[in-house]
Parts: sequence; C-alpha cells; structure tokens
Amino acid sequence: MNTNNAIEENYISIDEAAVYLGIKTVTLRNWIKKKPDIPAHRVGKLWKFKRTELDEWIASGKSAE
Repeated sequence: MNTNNAIEENYISIDEAAVYLGIKTVTLRNWIKKKPDIPAHRVGKLWKFKRTELDEWIASGKSAE
C-alpha cells in the first residue's frame, strides 16, 4: 500500500476544509490564528485537516466560541 495515498485520503487541504465547513478560506486562516483549539495540522508550509476532527470540533461547541 502506498502511504502517500493513505495520507491524501485522510487529510484535506485548507481550501477543501473551508468548503466542507461552508466558509471562505480566508476565514479559516483567521480561525487558525485566533482559535488555538481548531484541529489544524501543519505539514511543511501547508495546513491539513481531518474531516472527523472538524466534525468533533464543531460538535463540541468550541467552533462557536
């Protein structure tokens, strides 16, 4: 199994995460700066997200703070 394919399936880009959340990418970038609990992972210069972690973050109510 190619591990790169597994990583790509698990993580989404900041643009994909913004679409998934129904917000603009610039808003998500601001949230990363202002909300330390947002489940964002830095990979080199890129931000990556897991849909399941975003779902949990929203369900916890922390996204509304």
